[in-house]
Amino acid sequence: MRIILVEDHLMFREVIRRVCATDLGHTIAGETRSARDAVTFIVELVPDLVILDLQLSDGNGFEVIHRVQQAAPSVHLLVLTSYCDPHTLFRLEGAKIHGFLDKTTDMVATLREALNAIAIGRTYFSATFRAAQAARNRDPASLYKVLSGWEIKILSLIGRGLSDDEIGAQLDISPRTAQTHRSNILLKLGIGGTPKLIAYAMENGVTRWR
Repeated sequence: MRIILVEDHLMFREVIRRVCATDLGHTIAGETRSARDAVTFIVELVPDLVILDLQLSDGNGFEVIHRVQQAAPSVHLLVLTSYCDPHTLFRLEGAKIHGFLDKTTDMVATLREALNAIAIGRTYFSATFRAAQAARNRDPASLYKVLSGWEIKILSLIGRGLSDDEIGAQLDISPRTAQTHRSNILLKLGIGGTPKLIAYAMENGVTRWR
């Protein structure tokens, strides 16, 4: 496979390159730590696979996923990250990527498994991803079952400490409507007060990605 590496950390990029090229014989068509350059490279070169970190020097991997799926939908996307909070994994599940690896596990071994799977047309999602998915599906009180997508968006802004006026301005709604949503979110989650709600949003990774 022709592969582009999009990884912010030089050490990880070197390990990934060695596994892909030296160990498994794939071709590295390009590499970068920049979200902007990643999209340019991918659209110009149209590789078979992009190995993508989520934390990049000038943006995040979700931006890259969205733009690549629009401009080069044939390209396979394998996300490799240390972020395994519930919200990150939920967003990745909805992003229709082709694989997920957790940097905190035995990355080299699982990377080999993932590349071999994707090379024959399969997907590969780590045990961390599958366990989180199963836990969320079993939990009737899961954030993603209790709140709507719009409410989760508002929760992410609350978690960043925005006031009702600031949320209203950002989402083009009135401050009163923002306040109503805040009250409904508190009620649905059974959380007593905005400070605890901010802590909840941060613990679940809801504030991590814009």
